[in-house]
Amino acid sequence: MITCVVHYTVDPVQMEAFELFAREWMRLVAKHGGIHHGYFLPAEGASDRAEALFSFESLAAYERYRSRFGDDPEFVAADRIRDESGCVLRYERTFMRPLLPD
Repeated sequence: MITCVVHYTVDPVQMEAFELFAREWMRLVAKHGGIHHGYFLPAEGASDRAEALFSFESLAAYERYRSRFGDDPEFVAADRIRDESGCVLRYERTFMRPLLPD
């Protein structure tokens, strides 16, 4: 299993748009074979950070999902929410291997 951790810097004024963007990506990850562990939004302290975690069975499975970016109409529509609202100022992806309890 591989888990993608996405660190976002968001526009706090556009949090409603970010939540809409996030819900679409949670749906798309699940639809294309991944497990979305959720988005974690600011509650206290810094108000411009958000995190997302989702997993695929392997890096190859993630790459199959990722190959739809830019072509699949649902993926393009989800990205349009981000692009048109400006809700995401910057993001960074990190791939991790989970160590889970027995």
